[in-house]
Amino acid sequence: SPRVTLFLVLFPQVTHFKQYPPNTTKLYSYFECRNRKDEFKETVFFGLQYILKKYLSGPVVTEEKIQQAKQIYELHLKLPIFEEGWRYILKKHNGHLPIQIKAVPEGSIIPRGNVLFTVENTDPKCFWLTSYIETILVQIWYPITVATISRKFKKTLASYLMSTSGSLEGLEFKLHDFGYRGVSSQESAALGGAAHLINFHSTDTVAGLIMAKEYYSCPMAGFSIPAAEHSTIISWGRDGEKKAFENLLDQFPTTPISIVSDSYDVFHACKQIWGHDLKHQVQQRTKDTMLVIRPDSGDPAKTVIQILRILEEVFGSTVNCKFYKLLPSYIRLIQGDGIDLHSVGEILKKLKDEMWSTENVSFGCGGALLQKLNRDTLNCSFKCSYIEQDGKGLDVYKQPVTDPSKNSKKGQLSLRRNSDGNIETIESGQGQPEEDLLVTVFKDGKILKEYTFEEVRENAKLQEVEPLAFMRNGKDLMNGGC
Repeated sequence: SPRVTLFLVLFPQVTHFKQYPPNTTKLYSYFECRNRKDEFKETVFFGLQYILKKYLSGPVVTEEKIQQAKQIYELHLKLPIFEEGWRYILKKHNGHLPIQIKAVPEGSIIPRGNVLFTVENTDPKCFWLTSYIETILVQIWYPITVATISRKFKKTLASYLMSTSGSLEGLEFKLHDFGYRGVSSQESAALGGAAHLINFHSTDTVAGLIMAKEYYSCPMAGFSIPAAEHSTIISWGRDGEKKAFENLLDQFPTTPISIVSDSYDVFHACKQIWGHDLKHQVQQRTKDTMLVIRPDSGDPAKTVIQILRILEEVFGSTVNCKFYKLLPSYIRLIQGDGIDLHSVGEILKKLKDEMWSTENVSFGCGGALLQKLNRDTLNCSFKCSYIEQDGKGLDVYKQPVTDPSKNSKKGQLSLRRNSDGNIETIESGQGQPEEDLLVTVFKDGKILKEYTFEEVRENAKLQEVEPLAFMRNGKDLMNGGC
């Protein structure tokens, strides 16, 4: 319920209203992903709309919640400090938060080190509210980080797919979200699952689909296919693996089917069961009903290469217009074990070196996509940069001598695209309103701007594919053949 807003705070922030200078009337803060020298040069902005809708919009302050929060905070802090400000909001603003938030459009690709959204109070008596809601707002770090990691996967996959096939066909289904079981909560699954779906259409995380539908007006953001797990294979017994595989082919004749094949010996399964015992049934399938073999153990790169060699031996292969090998359209692989940004690049490079097209494989990613990350992955930060006191404005900032990378921005901020086409933050109120890329999305308890999931995807789409240099017999295959 959005009425729990009074509890969405770190306990020290409950006391912060007493800590600001006397006669403070405005507090202005901003959120950014600080610039660091690492593999992520840009971020995908996503998730603010969900937070605003779920937690901050409408009459979030009630008498009942004031009393509940007062009891909890006084018991915890041993101080009778909680009530006056919230009662003012209830009476003066009918429980709506007197806050304005300006943000970049959701799905925007913004270089690190730039402002992503700003927060300020609209009622001088509620200056303390800006920092009070920091905790819930900063949790946007999670969907931003997942969306950014997912997009990094997409850029790598796009480069190899284009290099080895001359096309980006099927790119949106090359990385499947396996992460539902590995996240910390249902809300993490929803936020992370939806964040991944900005870049891909392939998922098993139902919570992400529901979030995209309920908060971003998308009837169906992603898709999946029937898939086996080890229990549906080993329940037939070790001697019944062939029967388990055959049953799956029979049960799902009109759709692609993913079948985990490493319960005992994945190489035997591929050569003997798929490549001999059930070869005819496999060959009867089509591109639209393909068998997708899933190895789930061993060294990912070595295992994928060895399986491709076995399948080529029993089913044959062709060469595409880029001179890379391709299995028949009725059979493919999905590698879902040990996948992260490093390993997927390693696998794709080895495939390319062995003249296999990226078309042959897709990937599943769980923990590395939705869980193996934190707020410091992109150095997400919320800082006060401007206050007003006794009718005068003052630019404020932090500048720790021990770590210049944590220096914060000064004054009221805007975001613009400069004459070179690069995005930059303008500090100290020097920006021009007509150039500002920040949009007012929330004011006084009301959401003023909403984005559909399709708009988010459009904002985040790849503008270009990074080339991979590869030479064979002195010829550049990147631009020829297709």
